[in-house]
Amino acid sequence: MNPSLSAIVVMGVAGCGKSCIGSAIAGKSGGRLIEGDAFHPAENIRKMSAGIALDDDDRAGWLVRLGQELQAAIAAGERPILTCSALKRRYRETLRDAVPGLAFVFLQLTPAEAERRVLARPGHFMPASLIASQFAALESPEGEALTLTLDATQPIPTLAEQVDTWLKHPGESGLARSA
Repeated sequence: MNPSLSAIVVMGVAGCGKSCIGSAIAGKSGGRLIEGDAFHPAENIRKMSAGIALDDDDRAGWLVRLGQELQAAIAAGERPILTCSALKRRYRETLRDAVPGLAFVFLQLTPAEAERRVLARPGHFMPASLIASQFAALESPEGEALTLTLDATQPIPTLAEQVDTWLKHPGESGLARSA
């Protein structure tokens, strides 16, 4: 992995595969997976479970906490791989403020595919009824620094390999990315 990249956020709407891809990236790079969903306060989980979309205020404290988790992992000598929807630019900026040089992997897919995947995911608090709100809130990170955009419908090993190549040689990979 490029030594100048201290941490990675795997981002996208619900169902894009953040956890699966994040785990694969962590395994390939020797990084530590941090599941962003594990840090949602109980009230956020209650709202989402009830089919109520989170707003900026709901996410603010959560994003600050995720930034702190990234900082703690880096301070411990780890390479954190955070899974976080990071739907809006201001959310990504909160994380970048906590960790300068933060890289983002944007897993892109269609609303229909996101819904199909969420419906097939048992036991998760995020209902398929919130998929539309996720896409409504999404501000594409394309064009932002240190951002790689990938087709989330590709096989997990393929995606992990593309991320690994990009992290080792971000200027040479030939992958769809934002500079």
